[in-house]
Amino acid sequence: MTTVGQDRDAVSVLRGLEDGRPSVRLRTALAAGAAPDPGFVDKLLEHCAIESEFFVRDMLTWALTRHPVSLTLPGLLREVRAERAQARSQALHTLSKIGDRQAWPAITPALLSDADDEVARTAWRAAVVLVPQGEEPALAAALATQLGRGDRETQLSLSQALVALGEVGAPALAAAAKANDPGVRAHALVTRRLLHDPDAGFGPAIEEAKRIVALAGASGAGEENHADR
Repeated sequence: MTTVGQDRDAVSVLRGLEDGRPSVRLRTALAAGAAPDPGFVDKLLEHCAIESEFFVRDMLTWALTRHPVSLTLPGLLREVRAERAQARSQALHTLSKIGDRQAWPAITPALLSDADDEVARTAWRAAVVLVPQGEEPALAAALATQLGRGDRETQLSLSQALVALGEVGAPALAAAAKANDPGVRAHALVTRRLLHDPDAGFGPAIEEAKRIVALAGASGAGEENHADR
């Protein structure tokens, strides 16, 4: 049982998270991970949602991974449903680092299609880590619904997630390569290319895929033959 004295000690240790200097917040998060304490968890979660500096957020996640899953998982599952986008994103990132598949039910279709690109990208990465054996084809189909979305960085993240699933994603990509939307078709084609040739650069490959789609026209003729060259 945590005593009042321990609670006060935890508050004292984590006071640095309120400091205006990122270096102090970083050291505080490092200290919390180096000497884990149950009293740290809620405050670490709270600051994941509001911390402005990437490196501090990453250290907060590391500190949370140093605590028992039984203490961190309930709060993280709550945070993935939070209204604040950063809270959702950082909780998903932390779940991916913990890697406990108990969290899989929290990776909902709503998160995989979240309106915030950063949340969606983090959900895609977390899903690939947490997906149970046998659920990969369904996950690939869900991810494929997001093809064509966002800027190049977002599209690269989705392609990487689909490629990480391996050949189980091939049927979903084949279907998407015949979609009416040329952006979806191009993204599906470049992802198939990366699946078969991981060393192909995304930038040149997406430009080639767009060219193939444009030349093929609405009929989609010839795309299948060019996509896997």
